[in-house]
Amino acid sequence: MSKINVTRSSMPSYEEYCEEIKELWESRWLTNMGAKHRQLQADLEKYLNVPHVSLYTNGHLALEGILQGMDFPKGSEIITTPFTFASTTHAIVRSGYVPVFCDVNDVDYTIDVTKIESLITDKTVAIVPVHVYGNICDTEAIDAIAKKHNLKVIYDAAHAFGVVKNGVSAANFGYASMFSFHATKVFNTIEGGAVTFADDSLVQLLNDIRNFGICGPESVRYVGGNAKMNEFQAAMGICNLRHLGGEIEKRKAAVEQYRKRLSGVEGIKICPEQEGVQSNYAYFPVVFDGYKYTRDDVFAKLAENDIIARKYFFPLTNSFECYEDYPTAGTEKTPVAAYIADRVLTLPLYADLTAEDVDRICDIIIGK
Repeated sequence: MSKINVTRSSMPSYEEYCEEIKELWESRWLTNMGAKHRQLQADLEKYLNVPHVSLYTNGHLALEGILQGMDFPKGSEIITTPFTFASTTHAIVRSGYVPVFCDVNDVDYTIDVTKIESLITDKTVAIVPVHVYGNICDTEAIDAIAKKHNLKVIYDAAHAFGVVKNGVSAANFGYASMFSFHATKVFNTIEGGAVTFADDSLVQLLNDIRNFGICGPESVRYVGGNAKMNEFQAAMGICNLRHLGGEIEKRKAAVEQYRKRLSGVEGIKICPEQEGVQSNYAYFPVVFDGYKYTRDDVFAKLAENDIIARKYFFPLTNSFECYEDYPTAGTEKTPVAAYIADRVLTLPLYADLTAEDVDRICDIIIGK
């Protein structure tokens, strides 16, 4: 039997992509906000129904870009969650701020809004919640807390592209949202990312930060970096966006088959569908809690059969060696996140995953 990876990149046809990039051989404009970059930006602003999209070469630099653009005093505290990819915490620290780790809830594994206020100090300037697996945070509660304490909310929405909550695109929550367009995501530009926002004053600022801080021919106002999306990335995004609806529908079919096979199995916990949320079916996390096999047992059994699952997210970022001396680190302070991280497995999920593939995976897990 063929190998099943945890994910597989969605791509347009070879012919479609070649047609899209053909004009680059005529213009020889390969980066620096060329025609493809501008088209993708406009396409995304329309698709996400947001005033502004700032494109980056990857999601991590997009998050760093918006955090640096806030220009908070160095050493300021930002409340976030350790149940995330390394990038979230690294971006906060690399931007000169201190991460303060809040636990997650045990239903959808997003930040526990009941524990945020107890972590706010006179050094707190922002909250960076994380939409996880396509599950959307309690945006209403977070917004209320932020307004009460005059904090900025910047969402790590790497998993939430295309998700709609109560008719509102996830790109519209908070002061800004960061999206990842990495090859493994629901929507990809090979590598890539973006910041979405409504504040007009951020347009030029984010453009400058991603371009070495250069504000004009003879003016460099910021200590910026090089985070520009190139034309080949943008062209891939233009193509993939055309087919996104169909790709999400295919993912939905795979998720429905997983739910059919695994729902009600004792010891296997599946995230409930969020009320009022139109999902992107980005990931399918399963928590093995009291099951006949441990998470690591299932991981190994799948691997023995050429099926690659992922312990996502494990380990927690507040257990990383690089943060062990931080006063806010330590998994004992986030017990729910630690409990889930020790038991969660994301099963293979991508548009081309067939019902037969899902059945093969589930048969191994259930032990048939």
